[in-house]
Amino acid sequence: MVLRFLDKYRDIGLLFLRIGIGVMFIMHGLPKLIGGPEKWEMLGGVMKFVGVDFAPMAWGFMAAFSECIGGLLLALGLFTRPACFALLATMVVAMFMHIGKGDSFVTYSHAAEAGILFISLILIGPGKYSIDGQHKQASH
Repeated sequence: MVLRFLDKYRDIGLLFLRIGIGVMFIMHGLPKLIGGPEKWEMLGGVMKFVGVDFAPMAWGFMAAFSECIGGLLLALGLFTRPACFALLATMVVAMFMHIGKGDSFVTYSHAAEAGILFISLILIGPGKYSIDGQHKQASH
């Protein structure tokens, strides 16, 4: 296989991926998280696109929390799979919101791409260079 010599860097690749995407989601989520109840209610209002029309402030807080704190956990490689599951759920709602508003593929593709990434990380795991991975190594 072409470039097979790079296989030994798989865990470093996962580290770069986790840190890069994690930091990006922290940057997306932090303004939403510190935006407070008004911002959370506006964010949570998009749940109507998936048929949920109650407690918009709570849903908005959870979305902001999942982006910011989920991004931090992803970057650290701590509770990676649960963090990716929360981020995936947030991206699914974002995608349905954009589709429901009639936005173009270019607009909702970011959420779809991130969702694909989070499904992949749920399946692959965080790699050796993570807090989760260090725990796994210590238990063997």
